[in-house]
Amino acid sequence: MSTTELIEVKSDAEFEDGDRELIEVNGVEVGVLRVDGEYYAVRNRCLHDCGPVAEGAVGKKLVGEFVEPGKRVEKGYDDDEPIISCPWHGWSYDLESGEQLADDDIVLPTYDAVVDDGVVYVDCQ
Repeated sequence: MSTTELIEVKSDAEFEDGDRELIEVNGVEVGVLRVDGEYYAVRNRCLHDCGPVAEGAVGKKLVGEFVEPGKRVEKGYDDDEPIISCPWHGWSYDLESGEQLADDDIVLPTYDAVVDDGVVYVDCQ
């Protein structure tokens, strides 16, 4: 008996970059997003004030590196770590891990989104 339960979202061909679809997983609303050809699935309930986080803006993670005392922090964007920001109050989360950017002890539930035979599924294991 398999412990994996896949919930069908829709055809991969129906998704374009930037698209998102809301589905229900075990009684919880989940947002499925396609970002730069990759799929992500996050619970659509911000941990700050229960806002619809999966409907928020998607961007790139701002990172900085401290070089030496007296010098400015060198900043840039990480192309490999997309983030999503809740439209209500701007709380931002890493789309892959669900970690809140200001406090990695706060973690938004995430799910595996997979493509099998041209169909996008969410693994709700």
